[in-house]
Amino acid sequence: MTDLFTPIRIGQLELPNRIAMASMSRTRADEEGVMGNLNAEYYAQRAGAGLIVSEAAWISEQGRGLAHSPGIASREHVAGWKLVVDAVHARGGKIFCQLWHCGRVSAPHLLGAMDPVAPSPIAALGRIMTPEGFRNFPVPVMLEKSGIEKIISDFSQAAENAMAAGFDGVEIQAGGGFLIDQFLQTGSNTRRDEYGGMSMNRCRLLFETTRAVGEVCGLERVGVKLTPSNRDFGMIDADPQIVFSTAVSGLNEIGIGYLHMIEPLENDLKEGDVLKDTAQRFRQRFKGTLIAGGGFDLEKANMLLENEGADMVSFGRLFIANPDLPERFAKKSRLNEADPATWYSEGKEGYTDYPSLEPHPYLRLIEE
Repeated sequence: MTDLFTPIRIGQLELPNRIAMASMSRTRADEEGVMGNLNAEYYAQRAGAGLIVSEAAWISEQGRGLAHSPGIASREHVAGWKLVVDAVHARGGKIFCQLWHCGRVSAPHLLGAMDPVAPSPIAALGRIMTPEGFRNFPVPVMLEKSGIEKIISDFSQAAENAMAAGFDGVEIQAGGGFLIDQFLQTGSNTRRDEYGGMSMNRCRLLFETTRAVGEVCGLERVGVKLTPSNRDFGMIDADPQIVFSTAVSGLNEIGIGYLHMIEPLENDLKEGDVLKDTAQRFRQRFKGTLIAGGGFDLEKANMLLENEGADMVSFGRLFIANPDLPERFAKKSRLNEADPATWYSEGKEGYTDYPSLEPHPYLRLIEE
């Protein structure tokens, strides 16, 4: 019987369990987006996961959308991430870098006074903190073909940077209401060119980016994250079943290492939601490794794996408060509860100070 502790192979990577740590922004990079020793300690504590997916790293200054989020666009970024990767590898862990472009979910103060870009000039819903206080998201600039080509090139360069930092692979953030997701869905993409209209056109940026990144890393080291039920920032599509079926089928043909699909949380479900049980709904369209995430606990995760609804399960918030989550699952131990007030704060509190069942023998690997 397959469960969370059954080993699995992704490409040439042998993983000891099927527990993935999902990407989670923690805003502990410096002002330039460079990671350091504290970040290395945080990720090393969680190296018991079969696979860690790093917090989202912006691929260029244009792609930035959150203060104190890390980048993967410069030599300094590479050096900072190398501290993290080396610490994870020292504990026998595997880690992928999530590549991120925020698109319209940003504002000029984060972009060196540049305007955010998007497939169409439609503002994201919601508000963003600026030096003048909370403001509505601005109307983004519609990308021209040359701008799209530059973004694909930036993803490719970011993948090259990630490999230089020693990552085991990369995950393309194609969900969450960010740039690639904005191209996928009709609520944010009203283009009339080859990147808009029919579902295959709206998937074009996703496919072109995936192929370009695969040329750098090797496709077996590329994962893609999709969030079909996400409604953050005003995301909506006229027929999500069609566009995400097109996306999943296309990624299957390209031959990526894994597909990471996020389920809707129970309190986000609406009556008749066509995207309930997301991973299982698209399981037949994707023949590679499928990772499901979104509100799972130990029992639900094992049930999904036993029923072959997915190959791995990702956990986010549980990993915040439980650095040794796999060990706690194995022993069916009590879980720590996370403090939301410290999710996006500064320093060690709520970051590296959650207790493990056993003292961390590796903490002295990292110099203060």
